[in-house]
Amino acid sequence: MSDTHFGFQTVDESQKASRVRGVFDSVAGKYDIMNDLMSMGLHRLWKAYTIAASGVREGHKVLDIAGGTGDLAQAFAKRVGPRGTVVHTDINEAMLATGRDRLVNAGVMLPTTLCDAEKLPFPANTFDIVTVAFGLRNMTHKDKALAEMCRVLKPGGRLLVLEFSKVAKPLEKTYDWYSFKVLPKIGKFVANDEESYRYLAESIRMHPDQATLKALMKDAGFGHVDVHNMTGGVVALHMGLKC
Repeated sequence: MSDTHFGFQTVDESQKASRVRGVFDSVAGKYDIMNDLMSMGLHRLWKAYTIAASGVREGHKVLDIAGGTGDLAQAFAKRVGPRGTVVHTDINEAMLATGRDRLVNAGVMLPTTLCDAEKLPFPANTFDIVTVAFGLRNMTHKDKALAEMCRVLKPGGRLLVLEFSKVAKPLEKTYDWYSFKVLPKIGKFVANDEESYRYLAESIRMHPDQATLKALMKDAGFGHVDVHNMTGGVVALHMGLKC
């Protein structure tokens, strides 16, 4: 078997999915409040920009991969209207259940599917838009997942990858201090889980930077890829067009 990374650790590829699952099983109940605390609410602006940049219209079919607690899916559902469809998916049952319950409580009824992004259970050329927000870095084979996302998009469809990325050089020291000293402590006191948030900080450093991810998307079949840095590169939105 081949090796891959789990944060800064090297693990067998066969172990990564279960270890990532353990992280999200642990944090699912506190996921939303932790997002607000650790990003100081900025994740809401990042996601709002993603939706605005997507070009979503009434009647569109949208696939939300690693959709977690469903905030993107809910926002897209408002825009596609009754003639459109938003499919909310995640590989983690705890996260998917949390998101499904949140959507139902908000009066939003969407198809909700447990699935692996590397083996999407949808026909080719199905969706107008595919999104994955803060989930790609946890996938074992990013190239396979990106190829699957391209496959299920219609020609002319868009993939939007919102993910932590390579921060601007002047911010590196402050960002590292916050990531490795502050963030795990917030996780300990709020979610009673210091280790999962230490993994989060490590997984960000192991994720491809802006240029590398752009190249991966082009290799996966996207004819054009734009990169939008936000908050000094803390987060980047990669937009790929299937030609």
